[in-house]
Amino acid sequence: MAKYLMLKHYRGAPAAVNDVPMEKWTPEEIDAHIQYMRDFADRLVKTGEFVGETALAPEGTWVRYDGDGRPPVTDGPFAETKDLIAGFMVIDVDSHERALELAAELSAAPGAGGRPIHEWLELRPVFGTPLTVTE
Repeated sequence: MAKYLMLKHYRGAPAAVNDVPMEKWTPEEIDAHIQYMRDFADRLVKTGEFVGETALAPEGTWVRYDGDGRPPVTDGPFAETKDLIAGFMVIDVDSHERALELAAELSAAPGAGGRPIHEWLELRPVFGTPLTVTE
Protein backbone atom coordinates (compact mmCIF):
# COMPACT_ATOMS: atom_id res chain seq x y z
CA MET A 1 0.00 0.00 0.00
CA ALA A 2 1.16 3.55 -0.71
CA LYS A 3 -0.18 6.75 0.80
CA TYR A 4 -0.99 9.76 -1.36
CA LEU A 5 -2.15 13.27 -0.59
CA MET A 6 -4.82 14.73 -2.86
CA LEU A 7 -4.84 18.54 -2.54
CA LYS A 8 -7.81 20.65 -3.56
CA HIS A 9 -6.80 24.18 -4.49
CA TYR A 10 -8.61 27.51 -4.40
CA ARG A 11 -6.13 28.98 -6.90
CA GLY A 12 -2.82 28.15 -8.44
CA ALA A 13 -3.91 25.16 -10.50
CA PRO A 14 -5.11 25.35 -14.09
CA ALA A 15 -8.73 26.50 -14.33
CA ALA A 16 -11.39 23.87 -13.85
CA VAL A 17 -13.87 23.19 -16.65
CA ASN A 18 -16.80 24.39 -14.50
CA ASP A 19 -14.82 27.35 -13.14
CA VAL A 20 -17.49 29.18 -11.12
CA PRO A 21 -16.08 30.15 -7.68
CA MET A 22 -17.81 28.42 -4.77
CA GLU A 23 -18.85 31.76 -3.27
CA LYS A 24 -21.17 32.13 -6.30
CA TRP A 25 -22.81 28.71 -5.86
CA THR A 26 -26.27 28.31 -4.41
CA PRO A 27 -26.61 26.65 -0.98
CA GLU A 28 -28.02 23.58 -2.76
CA GLU A 29 -24.97 23.38 -5.05
CA ILE A 30 -22.65 23.61 -2.04
CA ASP A 31 -24.62 20.89 -0.24
CA ALA A 32 -24.42 18.62 -3.31
CA HIS A 33 -20.66 19.18 -3.56
CA ILE A 34 -20.11 18.37 0.11
CA GLN A 35 -22.35 15.29 -0.12
CA TYR A 36 -20.35 14.03 -3.10
CA MET A 37 -17.17 14.39 -1.04
CA ARG A 38 -18.75 12.55 1.91
CA ASP A 39 -20.02 9.73 -0.29
CA PHE A 40 -16.60 9.42 -1.94
CA ALA A 41 -14.86 9.22 1.46
CA ASP A 42 -17.43 6.73 2.81
CA ARG A 43 -16.82 4.45 -0.16
CA LEU A 44 -13.05 4.60 0.43
CA VAL A 45 -13.56 3.77 4.10
CA LYS A 46 -15.36 0.59 2.99
CA THR A 47 -12.51 -0.38 0.61
CA GLY A 48 -9.85 0.38 3.24
CA GLU A 49 -8.28 3.12 1.10
CA PHE A 50 -9.32 6.11 3.22
CA VAL A 51 -6.81 7.58 5.68
CA GLY A 52 -8.19 11.07 6.42
CA GLU A 53 -9.48 14.31 4.98
CA THR A 54 -10.45 17.81 5.93
CA ALA A 55 -11.55 21.06 4.43
CA LEU A 56 -9.61 24.13 5.44
CA ALA A 57 -10.95 27.55 6.40
CA PRO A 58 -9.56 30.44 4.35
CA GLU A 59 -8.15 32.18 7.45
CA GLY A 60 -4.51 31.55 8.32
CA THR A 61 -1.34 33.14 9.63
CA TRP A 62 2.36 32.74 8.81
CA VAL A 63 4.48 32.04 11.89
CA ARG A 64 8.18 31.33 12.27
CA TYR A 65 10.66 31.10 15.14
CA ASP A 66 12.49 34.40 15.56
CA GLY A 67 15.17 33.23 17.96
CA ASP A 68 14.08 35.39 20.88
CA GLY A 69 10.91 33.55 21.83
CA ARG A 70 8.59 35.91 20.01
CA PRO A 71 7.56 34.51 16.66
CA PRO A 72 6.90 37.11 14.00
CA VAL A 73 3.41 36.80 12.59
CA THR A 74 2.51 38.18 9.20
CA ASP A 75 -0.26 38.03 6.64
CA GLY A 76 1.93 38.58 3.59
CA PRO A 77 3.34 39.54 1.12
CA PHE A 78 3.83 35.84 0.28
CA ALA A 79 1.53 33.56 -1.64
CA GLU A 80 -0.24 31.96 1.28
CA THR A 81 -1.55 28.45 1.65
CA LYS A 82 -4.88 29.86 2.79
CA ASP A 83 -5.16 31.29 -0.73
CA LEU A 84 -4.15 28.03 -2.33
CA ILE A 85 -5.24 24.95 -0.40
CA ALA A 86 -8.96 24.38 0.11
CA GLY A 87 -8.65 20.93 1.65
CA PHE A 88 -7.05 17.55 1.34
CA MET A 89 -7.62 13.82 1.47
CA VAL A 90 -5.05 11.15 2.26
CA ILE A 91 -5.54 7.76 0.64
CA ASP A 92 -3.70 4.45 1.01
CA VAL A 93 -3.85 2.50 -2.25
CA ASP A 94 -2.21 -0.47 -3.96
CA SER A 95 -0.74 1.48 -6.87
CA HIS A 96 -0.04 4.86 -8.38
CA GLU A 97 -2.59 4.04 -11.06
CA ARG A 98 -5.29 3.58 -8.37
CA ALA A 99 -4.32 6.94 -6.84
CA LEU A 100 -4.71 8.57 -10.28
CA GLU A 101 -8.09 6.89 -10.74
CA LEU A 102 -9.39 8.16 -7.40
CA ALA A 103 -8.03 11.69 -7.93
CA ALA A 104 -9.77 11.83 -11.32
CA GLU A 105 -13.03 10.71 -9.75
CA LEU A 106 -12.74 13.29 -6.96
CA SER A 107 -12.17 16.00 -9.57
CA ALA A 108 -15.68 15.27 -10.90
CA ALA A 109 -17.41 16.61 -7.77
CA PRO A 110 -20.41 18.74 -8.75
CA GLY A 111 -20.22 22.50 -8.80
CA ALA A 112 -22.32 25.30 -10.23
CA GLY A 113 -25.43 24.05 -11.96
CA GLY A 114 -24.81 20.56 -10.60
CA ARG A 115 -22.25 19.98 -13.36
CA PRO A 116 -18.92 18.30 -12.54
CA ILE A 117 -16.15 20.77 -11.76
CA HIS A 118 -13.40 18.78 -13.47
CA GLU A 119 -11.00 20.60 -11.18
CA TRP A 120 -7.29 19.90 -11.11
CA LEU A 121 -6.13 18.09 -7.98
CA GLU A 122 -2.54 17.87 -6.87
CA LEU A 123 -1.60 14.24 -6.18
CA ARG A 124 1.55 13.74 -4.12
CA PRO A 125 3.00 10.58 -2.60
CA VAL A 126 3.62 10.74 1.12
CA PHE A 127 7.36 11.06 1.79
CA GLY A 128 9.04 7.68 1.87
CA THR A 129 6.45 6.13 -0.43
CA PRO A 130 8.12 4.92 -3.61
CA LEU A 131 6.52 6.36 -6.74
CA THR A 132 6.03 3.70 -9.36
CA VAL A 133 4.60 4.75 -12.70
CA THR A 134 3.89 2.10 -15.30
CA GLU A 135 2.84 2.75 -18.86
